[in-house]
Amino acid sequence: MTRHASPDGFPLARWVSVERLPQGRGAVTVEASPAECAALAADFGIPGIRDLVGRFAIEGPTSRLTVTGTVEALVTQVCTVSLEPFEAPVREPVEVVFTDTDQLAGTDAEDADIPDPLVGGRIDFGALTAEFLALGLDPYPRKPGITFEPVVAGDESGPFDKLRRIRDGEA
Repeated sequence: MTRHASPDGFPLARWVSVERLPQGRGAVTVEASPAECAALAADFGIPGIRDLVGRFAIEGPTSRLTVTGTVEALVTQVCTVSLEPFEAPVREPVEVVFTDTDQLAGTDAEDADIPDPLVGGRIDFGALTAEFLALGLDPYPRKPGITFEPVVAGDESGPFDKLRRIRDGEA
């Protein structure tokens, strides 16, 4: 897969220093450019993404920030039944905790919900937007109005029907 990337190495990067956020509360909005949407679509292996926006609210001390919000976009995917491309909205809720320390160091915390780390006192809200957009994509997209009709074996003759009748002594 070809990687289309910003200088930070990701198709969509928006680094925010947590020290610059108002103490205890803040808000960040990420709006992807058409080029960033095209790069993400290529990375995700889908025909298109447009109008990608991540809206985030940040609460808590800089040592443990809670980020909540939504990621929304209009995506073009290929129907798994008809193989036709179609557009569909994606709206994915976001709730992530970031911390600047490993609070579970030295513990047996395999099943614990471990907070995401702050990287150099910063959060990449672009990567967060892309991650939750990916989570919101339907892995088996189906165009509205298209239904899957399974093939049922019945009395219809097929290419092996004559052989079946010979085998069963009907011919």
